[in-house]
Amino acid sequence: MKQDKRKLTHWAVLEKAIQEDTLSRQEILCLLESDPGQETDLLFKAARQLREKYFDNKIFLYGFVYNSTHCRNNCSFCYYRKDNNQSQRYSKSKAEILDISCKLAESGVHLIDLTMGEIFSLHGNNFEQVQKLCEIVSEIKNQTHLPVMVSPGVLPGWALKQLAGSGADWYACYQETHNPELFSRLRKGQNFSERLDVKKKASDLNLLTEEGLLCGVGETLDDVIDSFEAIGKLGVDQTRVMGFVPQKGTPMENHPMADVKRELIILAVLRLLFPDKLIPASLDVEGINGLEKRLEAGANVVTSIVPAGNGLAGVAQNSLDIEDSKRTVVHVGKILSSLGGYEIAMADAYKTWVNQRKKQEFLPFETIQDLKAM
Repeated sequence: MKQDKRKLTHWAVLEKAIQEDTLSRQEILCLLESDPGQETDLLFKAARQLREKYFDNKIFLYGFVYNSTHCRNNCSFCYYRKDNNQSQRYSKSKAEILDISCKLAESGVHLIDLTMGEIFSLHGNNFEQVQKLCEIVSEIKNQTHLPVMVSPGVLPGWALKQLAGSGADWYACYQETHNPELFSRLRKGQNFSERLDVKKKASDLNLLTEEGLLCGVGETLDDVIDSFEAIGKLGVDQTRVMGFVPQKGTPMENHPMADVKRELIILAVLRLLFPDKLIPASLDVEGINGLEKRLEAGANVVTSIVPAGNGLAGVAQNSLDIEDSKRTVVHVGKILSSLGGYEIAMADAYKTWVNQRKKQEFLPFETIQDLKAM
């Protein structure tokens, strides 16, 4: 009798979610505790139903350009933390970044994701280095005619304004957790409030924003729900969950890998709570083999598409499926075709979605002299 009531409650919460009614914390917890089998099957089916309501069967593709693996931070979970001597470091030149971006555009991606470690030269008052990044963003847009996402970490307000004026469309800066105590263990020496507030500042500058959480790092289900609430308050345009992958040379090297089932359930609940948002299926956790299950859980973006032969790295899995050309548009397209029911969206469809999410036209590109006066 108790089991029948549990099933009825789970089904009732899913019906409420499908109708896009607001869910209580207890109802969200019920979904996060979905049992393997029928309950998770129904959860994923509901997530796909809401995704199709807003995005049909169209999938967007993100080209990933990790242009610098140097970082000033010592995040406990990250392979590229400052003190990890086992991590290979590189910085791509402007010419290399533009060449890779153009190749990705020609291959059929919808966005160029320009990411990097947090480097000292972009923080503080180094106007010259910020200007160089802005020039790269502007040239990528001029040469590829694609939206650009930047992930340079926490930047001061004047630098964010410069990036917005250069034509950047997205600003991604993940919190990983919205539990301040857990944050302090994951992102040692970093300011929780500062990292959260910078996303609000970016949104005010008409940059689309992304927020995400890392699972399998010691979070509770209450922590996950707190993250959902924070994501809702931020009003981000894209949200994601990534499962933790242990990295050599880090304090969490021996921490167990995240349970993929937990990641998929969180992904599906994100779709139910934020049905009109973009939610990535990252190739950075399980590579191309993990794509199908993430699409089936409600994702509608394939991110971390990386071209072979350019010396680029990934994040969670720095080399998985890259040099054997499995993380390419061609290979992803084959996977989507084999699954049936999915189509790569037209480039104009993504641009239209981005423009509809934006509040206004791009801010004018301000001069360095103007910014120094701020």
